[in-house]
Amino acid sequence: MTRTQRRLATSIYLLALPFTSVADNASDRATKELRAICQELIDAVAPGNVGVWQKYLDDRLIRVDENGVSQTKAEMLKELTPLPPGLAGSMAIDSFKVELHGNVAVAAYEMQEHLDYHGQPLASRYRASDTWLHTPQGWRLISEQVAAILKDPPAIKLAREKLCECEGSYSLTKDIQMTVKCAADGLTMERAGRPSARYLPEVADVFFAPGQPRSRRIFERDAQGGVVSLVDRREGEDIRWIKQRASPH
Repeated sequence: MTRTQRRLATSIYLLALPFTSVADNASDRATKELRAICQELIDAVAPGNVGVWQKYLDDRLIRVDENGVSQTKAEMLKELTPLPPGLAGSMAIDSFKVELHGNVAVAAYEMQEHLDYHGQPLASRYRASDTWLHTPQGWRLISEQVAAILKDPPAIKLAREKLCECEGSYSLTKDIQMTVKCAADGLTMERAGRPSARYLPEVADVFFAPGQPRSRRIFERDAQGGVVSLVDRREGEDIRWIKQRASPH
């Protein structure tokens, strides 16, 4: 690179610095403003403060709640009522990230909820993705999607004899087999060519793999109480494996 080229490159870099600084400042300002607004909205949920949500929701809002239900602004506001007697709760924003695209901001964040349900504590966590439009009247929420962050259920203790009733070979097709074995605290399940997976009992005959809260393995029994099949259930959809009879000796 020649001296002239180096000077030109330096000049371009120095000229770009103010624009970078302005962009960073705008992003920081938007992040601070939107985090405060989101927390204000969250704080208005327990008391059912419709006025706060009415202020920030765009009239053409599209929202998908944690149950997967799509809502308009009117439908969302209609559901916003105070917590019933016996319930007390609060929610706080944990992580919060914003990306600016002109006058549109996309925010992704997590919320931690603490609920006292008639004297019993519940802790739930949610993840939200918001799209905000900056208008002459300020920020307005034009889209939101909320998802509950799933977690493993508590495992129970089953007698080894009960666990070992599930042992055996199970078939999905004539070419796809799975071997189930009992272990000290649960079951192991292994398909040919795949690593063995550990499953813990949630209730009798219902098992889950730690770190995979979306699915369950359910053992089905006949009228005599013998295990006859295994159901792999995910989001209400079942795949059934048939237990093979042991070969006679």
